[in-house]
Amino acid sequence: MSIYFIVQYSKYHHAAFGNISNNVTGKINNRYFNIQQYFYLKKTNDSLLKANQELYNKLKSDYSLPDSTMKLVIDSIKVDSIQQYRKFRYISAKVISNSVSSQSNYMVLSKGSADNIKEGMGVVDPNNSVVGIVTEVNEKYAVVMSLLHKDSHVSGKLLKGGETGTLNWDGDLPNIITLSGIPKSAKIAKGDSIISSGFSTAFPKGMKIGRVEAVYKETSTNYFRVKFRTTANFYNLQYVYVIENADQQAIQDILEKVKTQP
Repeated sequence: MSIYFIVQYSKYHHAAFGNISNNVTGKINNRYFNIQQYFYLKKTNDSLLKANQELYNKLKSDYSLPDSTMKLVIDSIKVDSIQQYRKFRYISAKVISNSVSSQSNYMVLSKGSADNIKEGMGVVDPNNSVVGIVTEVNEKYAVVMSLLHKDSHVSGKLLKGGETGTLNWDGDLPNIITLSGIPKSAKIAKGDSIISSGFSTAFPKGMKIGRVEAVYKETSTNYFRVKFRTTANFYNLQYVYVIENADQQAIQDILEKVKTQP
């Protein structure tokens, strides 16, 4: 009772007691919040993944204007338009299996044909860095050939000079890949960025691939051998985005038609 009256009717003791109680309750609430947040991490990650997917699907680079410079309209009321249409769409997926230590590394994604994922689609990490290409699909799952695969030959280019080459992994160090086919006339320096060339249906132009680590002159050719470190961290891939190209099937169909011609 004495303590109660001292605290209640003494301004100094009332303020001191209030300060102490605020500190104690603050620490307790903070601990409770941290524990609560831990159990909500999965739900938070899923929400962020969906939010990122929506943002990626609104990027300006994912839209394209139709080429109408040579369009002829005869006996029709159809009017040419410059309205944009979506060219690329991002589909989020969870990585449920991933390897980095063999000569042929693959990863398995939690989504498949039921989510419109098809063979030949490009895959990037949440930072828009190139990861690989879808090679096998069933209804529920998709298999991705990682850049860390001896048969992976993705097209890449130097951001500064624009010279284009082919990515090859020698199976030596994970996250270190070779860019071949760069002419010796190119000006390359350590730290230069390597991006996707846009010459395939799998990836839009400008996706991050890596940064130059070292440059070697091949004595028997007129090309450099460029070693670079991948932007994507293959040791810690948990979520990725599969890129759907609206023009992919049309391009593949016309290429197949050309191949069958004599």
